[in-house]
Amino acid sequence: MTAIGLWNIAADLPDHPAVVDPDGAVVTYQELATRANRFGRGFQELGLEPGDTVVMALPNSADLLALYFAVLQTGLYVVPVNWHLVGPEVAYIIEDSGAKVFIAHSRFADMAVEAGSGIEAKYSVGDIPGFQPLSSLGASAGPGRPDNRTSGAPMVYTSGTTGRPKGVRRPLTGADPDDVPPASMWFFGIFGIKPFDDHVHICGSPLYHTAVLNFAGISIQMGHTVVLMEKWDPEEMLRLIQEHRVTHSHMVPTQFHRLLALPEDVRSRYDVSSLRVMIHGAAPCPLETKRRMLEWWGPVVVEYYAATEGGGTSITAEEWLQKPGSVGKAWPGSVVRVLDDDGNDMPVGEPGLVYMKMGASTFEYHKDKAKTLAARVGDLFTLGDVGHLDEDGYLYLHDRKADMIISGGVNIYPAEIEGELAVHPKVADIAVFGLPHADWGEEIKAVVQPAPGVTPDDALTEELLEYARSRLAKFKLPRSIDYIEELPRDPNGKLYKRKLRATYR
Repeated sequence: MTAIGLWNIAADLPDHPAVVDPDGAVVTYQELATRANRFGRGFQELGLEPGDTVVMALPNSADLLALYFAVLQTGLYVVPVNWHLVGPEVAYIIEDSGAKVFIAHSRFADMAVEAGSGIEAKYSVGDIPGFQPLSSLGASAGPGRPDNRTSGAPMVYTSGTTGRPKGVRRPLTGADPDDVPPASMWFFGIFGIKPFDDHVHICGSPLYHTAVLNFAGISIQMGHTVVLMEKWDPEEMLRLIQEHRVTHSHMVPTQFHRLLALPEDVRSRYDVSSLRVMIHGAAPCPLETKRRMLEWWGPVVVEYYAATEGGGTSITAEEWLQKPGSVGKAWPGSVVRVLDDDGNDMPVGEPGLVYMKMGASTFEYHKDKAKTLAARVGDLFTLGDVGHLDEDGYLYLHDRKADMIISGGVNIYPAEIEGELAVHPKVADIAVFGLPHADWGEEIKAVVQPAPGVTPDDALTEELLEYARSRLAKFKLPRSIDYIEELPRDPNGKLYKRKLRATYR
C-alpha cells in the first residue's frame, strides 16, 4: 500500500495527477516532487538555513505549490503574500519577516519591483527587471533531494483588517518531511476526508490564505488531485466540478451567494453529484444562503470556525439543521469558551468574547509580544469575536467586538443586519458599521453593492428598508444606505470595513 506524503506518492505512483494548473496542464506527483527538490536545493545553494524565510507573491499555480513543498523539506518559513497589496505593504512584510528570498510573478511586476528593492535574492515567473528567472533556482545545484532535510512551515500574515498585518509564527518541529503530520490527517478526518479514495480538491480562492493553502497542501499529501482556479467564477467552478468529478473544497459564503445568483437553468446544467464535503468558513453565512445551498447540494455543506492561530469548531449539515446559525462544537482536543472582560465564563446564552485553545499548540505574532499577550487569557486566545454557547456547547457568533455598534446604550451586531439584507435579490454585497452620533453614540450605516442591472436610487433604499423592517427590530434598522460599485473584500471574502469607515471619518 502506498504511503501518504508527496515524496512517497511520487516514488510509488509517479504518474498520479497531483495538480491541474489553471490552464488545464496536469502536473504529476513525480513532476511536482522534482520541482520541489530543485527549488529546495536552490535555497540551500543560496545559503539559506533552517529558520530562514522566503516570501512569494504568486498566483495559483503548480510552481507556488512546488515552492511550498520545497520549504517544507528544507526547514524554512514561507510567507505567501496577498498580491493585491501595493509595493510598500509587501515591502513591510518582507522586512518584518526577515526574508532572504523574494519570488514574484510578472503580472505583479510594478508591485514586485517596489517591494523587492531592499532584498538581493529575487526570482520571477515571467520577466521582472532585476529579478532572476525562477527556472534558474536550483538549476546548477545537482540532482536529487536537498541535503539534511527537515520540516519547514508556512508563516502566514493575518489579513490586517484592523491594522498592520502580523505574521503567525510557530516553532519548527524538526520532523522528517516525508512524514505527514498527524494533525493533518486528524484535521481532514473531522470532515470525513480520507487518503486517496478518488478524492479531487478544487481550489477557487488564492493560495495566500491560510486555510486555502492548508487544504491544497494536505490534499496533495493525502494523494488527492488539486484542481486550481486562477480566478474564481461561479459557472466555471460548476464546470470544473463536473469535468474533474470534484469531491471536496474550501469555500466562503460570498461564493455561495454568487453561485445562487446564477440563473436556475445554468445551475441545473452541471452535474455536482460527485461532491462529498464542501467546507466553508472565514466569514458569517446568512441563514437563508446556507439553507438554499443545502437544498441544492445536499448534506455535503459543512461549516467550521477557526483561525490561523489555531483551535476551532465544526458543524455538519444535519447538526446545523437542528442548530441553525451555529458554527458548531469544539473540535476534539480543542477548547472553546466564552468569557467576560475579566476572564470569567459567561452563562449559557450570554454573549462574550470567544476564546480558543488547540491542544498544546503554541504561536506568537512575529515581533509583537504585546499583541500576542493581549489576545490571551492564560493559554486561551481570542480573535476578538463575540458569541455565546448554548446548553449543548454549540457556539453561535454575533460579530467582531471591534465591529459591534453601541447605539443608545444597546449592543447591535452588524453581522445580523448584513445576514438579513444579503439575501435580498437586489443586493450583491453589503457592509454595516457604526458612525458617530451626537445623541445615540453611534448610528447604523449600511453600504450596499447593488446586484447587476439594479439602479441605486431612493426607491431601492425604501425597498431595502421595508424588507429590513419585516425581519429586524426597529433599533437594528440602518439609519441610511449608501451605494458603491464594489465593496473592498479580499478574494477569500474578508471585508475590509476599516477602508469603508475611513471614507466617512
